[in-house]
Amino acid sequence: MSYTLEQLGADCRAAMDKDPGPAGREEVRKFIAKVCADSDFVAEYLGPDNMTPRQVIYEDDKHKFCILAHVYEGAKGSNPHDHGPSWAIYGQAVGVTTMTDWEKVAEPSGDTPGKVKKVKDYDMTPGIAYLYNEGDLHSPSRTATTRLIRVEGQDLTGVKRDKYEAVA
Repeated sequence: MSYTLEQLGADCRAAMDKDPGPAGREEVRKFIAKVCADSDFVAEYLGPDNMTPRQVIYEDDKHKFCILAHVYEGAKGSNPHDHGPSWAIYGQAVGVTTMTDWEKVAEPSGDTPGKVKKVKDYDMTPGIAYLYNEGDLHSPSRTATTRLIRVEGQDLTGVKRDKYEAVA
């Protein structure tokens, strides 16, 4: 039997009820890994007919976290970033995302981006999920189309986030 969105939402809410901090988020991460390995769940929310880059599929009215389905077409990378006042979980469902973790070496100031140095690269493959707590700097890149389930600790639409650039 396939894992449903209703079950996922209820399981994530229960984890956050128990502990809304990093320990609860780690439980949510495990649920996201589970759905990313569930072929029926992936087909339902990330199937070939879904070409939407960002789609909120669940929003928790109590804890305010959002579960999103992402379809990213073609090769692309992003700059180092955190999620402002929030945390996020990235779960790989289809394809490979290479994630880079960064260490902050200088704070952003006004219009001047902060400076970061690379810590490590790693590949996210189907069924793998990573938790990024507040302030964790990372950047995803891909060489082909990917499909992900992602959780934001709050809806980040319109939330201002600092800019960063890599230094050697």
